[in-house]
Amino acid sequence: MSRAHSHLRASLFLAAVSPCGATTRTAARRELSARPAPLKPGMEYQTNASYLEQVKSQQGDPQTKLEAMKLYLARSGLQVEDLDRLNIIHITGTKGKGSTCAFTERILRSYGLKTGFFSSPHLVQVRERIRINGQPISPELFTKHFWHLYHRLEETKDSKSCVSMPAYFRFLTLMAFHVFLQEKVDLAVVEVGIGGAYDCTNIIRKPVVCGVSSLGIDHTSLLGDTVEKIAWQKGGIFKHGVPAFTVPQHDGPLAVLKERAEQISCPLYLCPPLEALEEGGPPLALGLEGEHQRSNAALALQLARCWLQQKEHPGIRELKASRPSLLQQPPLAPVFQPPSHMRLGLRDTEWPGRAQVLRHGYLTWYLDGAHTSSSMQACVRWFRQALLREERQSSGPEVRVLLFNSTGDRDPTALLKLLQPCQFDYAVFCPNLTEVSSKGNAGERGQGRGMCSVGKSPGFGAKLPGSASHQLYESGQIAEPF
Repeated sequence: MSRAHSHLRASLFLAAVSPCGATTRTAARRELSARPAPLKPGMEYQTNASYLEQVKSQQGDPQTKLEAMKLYLARSGLQVEDLDRLNIIHITGTKGKGSTCAFTERILRSYGLKTGFFSSPHLVQVRERIRINGQPISPELFTKHFWHLYHRLEETKDSKSCVSMPAYFRFLTLMAFHVFLQEKVDLAVVEVGIGGAYDCTNIIRKPVVCGVSSLGIDHTSLLGDTVEKIAWQKGGIFKHGVPAFTVPQHDGPLAVLKERAEQISCPLYLCPPLEALEEGGPPLALGLEGEHQRSNAALALQLARCWLQQKEHPGIRELKASRPSLLQQPPLAPVFQPPSHMRLGLRDTEWPGRAQVLRHGYLTWYLDGAHTSSSMQACVRWFRQALLREERQSSGPEVRVLLFNSTGDRDPTALLKLLQPCQFDYAVFCPNLTEVSSKGNAGERGQGRGMCSVGKSPGFGAKLPGSASHQLYESGQIAEPF
């Protein structure tokens, strides 16, 4: 197949966000990084799947855990009031929240603002989660803030408690806050990890604006088994007097969001479709492919405009919301023509691994992280449309290969059935198994191997041995080991 001179199109659907390829130095793996406890050998990298399993196994009073996050923040040298200086845009949702964050950050950066962006999970390196002006922080900056936070938490631990460090995601959340404050960003776009109400990012007490992207069924063991229960969790990021925006939702979850907002006097607005903002002007070009990205872009435009209005940015005048077409719906957010800075921001947005096309010789890779039924359907629509465009520009036979991976409590069979219209010739199933050798010299120690096989996908979440500082070094996340 590799010797053929015809165009070979390989479609990589990351059904749960874990690529299987690896290089000799930096393993191309998603959600693979060291836990913040670098003093003991045997500490393992933590995959997204293993993190979720840890959260489920340690379920307790969620409000108590949120209070514990505030204590960790205080031990690190900050108070929740300090986070107000970050001028945060807080975004949650089931589908599209990462893309919405990326659109929002890029729009505001086009105004010359210095942006911070905290997201999860990452594609290759943990540094991707903490970005300044759209770029992952450097290995040197990561190292500096990692150790500063680590030692601060060690120095302030309770002698009666054996738990001195917050869990993986909490540590990175704390670290992001420290980085953004130290780097003096003008604003921070913060993506919720899981849910909203009890997510550790929800110690943010006074964001500038909040957003809720499209809702669906996911993480049911943590958030609930209906979209209404999930909507209740997502609406937990709403704050008194802080404007919030959401995209069109089904009646049930939309009613829950509206009720949550009304309970705390949070002004909630429903975003008009992108078509309404295009009327009277040229079409909006989006840097992210797929029809489903239009909803995310519409939400991002409202969030960015609201932020600029709240901060009294020149040229951004106040607009009034429209009355809802239905009584049970929130009022419609203002319809406006996006100015040039917003248009450029939408056009220049990049967010790898989401409806992304990569070309390498005769190979064309189609990458997406769809992991729910509705997002997989959107992914299929994007893929088929992308193929139609390609077929107009090329001739000759082609081979379609599916690389598929799924983690957690998702149903891979249901997701695979949705891929049938794509008519793949081959399928490669990638288990969630990545190895790092701790033997040999420094050049050999960093070799990760993503295991791929044709057939059923065995196993989930292997633990990886080795010194944490060497793991950070070998995965390219810090400049040198300690």
